[in-house]
Amino acid sequence: SHAEVWEDSSCPRGVSKRELLDDHYERHVRLSPHVLGHSKAHVAKLVSELVRVGRTDVPPESSLAFRGDFIQIGSSYEEHKVGSPDCFDIIVPLRAPRGLKMEAGVCTDKPGGPPLCTLNTPRKAEWTRRHKAFMDTFMHLHNAQRIYRMSPDSVQRWFYTATQRRLAAIRYPFEQRCSLSLSLSEEQQVLLRLTPRSDYVCCHISMGIRLIPAFPLGDGAFLVASQQGQQGEDLWTVYFPRQEQRLLAWLKGRLPPNSCHLKCLQLLKEVRNLSGETLDQQSGAEWGGVLSSYALKTAWLRLLLSTPPETWDECNLVDRLDDLLRSLRESLQSRALCHILLGGVSGFLPDSIVLPKLVKETVPSNLWAEFSDVTLDMVSARLAYSWNHLPRLIRLGRPQRTSLGRGVRCKYIDAE
Repeated sequence: SHAEVWEDSSCPRGVSKRELLDDHYERHVRLSPHVLGHSKAHVAKLVSELVRVGRTDVPPESSLAFRGDFIQIGSSYEEHKVGSPDCFDIIVPLRAPRGLKMEAGVCTDKPGGPPLCTLNTPRKAEWTRRHKAFMDTFMHLHNAQRIYRMSPDSVQRWFYTATQRRLAAIRYPFEQRCSLSLSLSEEQQVLLRLTPRSDYVCCHISMGIRLIPAFPLGDGAFLVASQQGQQGEDLWTVYFPRQEQRLLAWLKGRLPPNSCHLKCLQLLKEVRNLSGETLDQQSGAEWGGVLSSYALKTAWLRLLLSTPPETWDECNLVDRLDDLLRSLRESLQSRALCHILLGGVSGFLPDSIVLPKLVKETVPSNLWAEFSDVTLDMVSARLAYSWNHLPRLIRLGRPQRTSLGRGVRCKYIDAE
């Protein structure tokens, strides 16, 4: 594999696949541990202040409240983000009001995809009659089932306003180093942006923090507002941060010290990014939807769980990347990529991975259930093309730059 070359006229003569991948990785893909460390520390300091100000020790009487903690999720924390640690995802657990009894129910009329749930309370419950203001603000009546359901949009709007108030209370010491702005997107996502001032930490990068309000489901899982479903369905999706963290830690313990597994996933994402940049808007949206970061991470985890750990030694990078692309295309051709925790492969998983009872019995979850065969075939064909012509995509999509990427070069980088 070390000597293997690309059959592409854009590839410099005599340069092997491994040499080209390593060079591109260092220039454009590698995460600087130093910059990542700085960014994580600054984000953690800001968010811990934010949730501490919003914390209550007792459940509120007739509103929602911050529980006072937060959970870091996503690629920057798992160290497979591409290029720059400029985006962070944070779950912010919420408390429901005292006395409100809500039951989570799995939607059985949406088979195949990620598990979608509703948060329900009986219409005739005593609490609902006594707390009309809360019910009017946060709950929707679904007459057919004679129940109220918690409305994700209402929760997101409340969370945005509550976060704004808390940000106003803590922003002064932070704004000496960076400006802070909070926004609510069309998809009802709350984004906190940090823009550095000239004397901000040595790495000088702007960052976005996606703050995700969530209700605890038990066993370290959470319900988060779903982007799927029709308006008014009031659907929530299940996140498994603790289970995924445990799985990644368990895998890391089995792999060689110089494992290429993170580098492999980063390069796969870079292939996706480079190829997506040359597509029109609609094709680009389909391409990015099928090959979402979560889908790529799922395919990567499935390969890690089904191959001997020693085969992930750094010297096997090209072979493992080939395997990962091949298994991804096989999944596209079979029209199914099953959720790693809900895909009917429990035999693969370590005993430390415990799922909430609610989702344990659900049917295997196919992340691609919503996509047509035509779309999946397009993505499969393009993926093969993109890998075979990667030198050309690199030349088109990535002008030369320093390996740090955006911003001022940090004096500590050269020591890494």
